[in-house]
Amino acid sequence: MSTISIIGSGSMAAAIAGRACKAGYNVEIVSRDPAKVRALADKLADKANTGTYGAPPSGDIVILAVPYSGIAMVVADFGKALDGKVIVDIANPVAPDLSGLVTPHGSSGAQETAKSLPAGAHVVKAFNTIFGHVLIRGGRLDAFIAADDAQAKACVSTFVERLGLRPFDVGGLPMAHTLEALGLMMIGLAKNGAGTWDLAMNVNIG
Repeated sequence: MSTISIIGSGSMAAAIAGRACKAGYNVEIVSRDPAKVRALADKLADKANTGTYGAPPSGDIVILAVPYSGIAMVVADFGKALDGKVIVDIANPVAPDLSGLVTPHGSSGAQETAKSLPAGAHVVKAFNTIFGHVLIRGGRLDAFIAADDAQAKACVSTFVERLGLRPFDVGGLPMAHTLEALGLMMIGLAKNGAGTWDLAMNVNIG
């Protein structure tokens, strides 16, 4: 798998795209804002190019690097073009006042996204516990992954490893709710107890 598609042009899109280019992937960047996409692609290596918003993505892995509030529109705009793709949901569906998650009780943002995708698309939750600037800075970070489809999970795990990260399988897609709660906790920790956004969650074994 040599091409990764990223829908979005913000800080997380830039962080993931940058590491993917360095890892040897061809990166297709797509957004509703062509100027922002072109500017981001120009900052990256020659392995980055722009795609057409709403057209079938070139990559088998498609990363939704947009806020949770914008995912429903993206999925609707792409529709059947996402069929057969591995969809990586990186969003944290947090309330504006950071008082909690905005997803229905017992569900997660990733599970809600999965409901609106074509039947042949497989959702994987990943990257939501890593801040963009920390990802850009580099280092061996831990990335937690949740998904129901074993093949999709394996594809994303391989991708994560090639980015120089350490993938950890936390279980099926319902575990995305826990990962999103962890993402919210990290935001709260950065704003309060830690007093810095320069932090990451790592697993120490042994």
